[in-house]
Amino acid sequence: MAETYLSPLWISLKTVLTATAITFFLGIAAARWMARYQGKFRNLIDGIFILPLVLPPTVVGLGLLLLFGIHGPLGKLLLLFGASVVFSWPATVIAAAVVAFPLMYMTACGAFEQVEINIENAARTLGASEWRIFWSVTLPLALPGVAAGAILSLARSLGEFGATLMLAGSIPGRTTTIPIAIYFAVEAGDNHQTIMLVLIVLAVAFGLLAALAYWKRRATNTGNIPLVPQDID
Repeated sequence: MAETYLSPLWISLKTVLTATAITFFLGIAAARWMARYQGKFRNLIDGIFILPLVLPPTVVGLGLLLLFGIHGPLGKLLLLFGASVVFSWPATVIAAAVVAFPLMYMTACGAFEQVEINIENAARTLGASEWRIFWSVTLPLALPGVAAGAILSLARSLGEFGATLMLAGSIPGRTTTIPIAIYFAVEAGDNHQTIMLVLIVLAVAFGLLAALAYWKRRATNTGNIPLVPQDID
């Protein structure tokens, strides 16, 4: 009986943590670039990055299925190496990462845009490289927003259902996440299992909200972050 609850929980946790790690780095990279990019295609690129947030999850899942299916461009490429994404655990990660990416991107982009350019210029006058400036000056100043984006992405990944079901399906022990398990428990009329799974999701969700609240308090109370690293030569 415990396997009924532990398996979806374990799959969800693996999926959420992996997807969050992916969206964290991709979101930061995209947000940092867009925060400084002023080209004529800015609105178009920005819209593409945010699109998964406004589309129905099933539409996102269908797009991923067409992309990674055996007749899709990436699906055909993977088949050359004897690999397939559809109906596998990596599919749950891809679906969760795609739908969570806009939250990480938008939050991080807003945080980077708030960083005063003169502070970065001051570091440049001291001889710091762009890479050093980003990690030692820009990112610490934008850290509260970046961390909030990571928490929101994690929470969104946890609740992902539509795109995951389209791309990964529901294979017990492999791709059945908690939201999918809840759906099929309701379909089967198993109220006890449904309630238990919902309680698990609520516990995890409240934990994430508590973490977000703690981070906001910490960021507010900490206040002062060194504007320019002391060891820049």
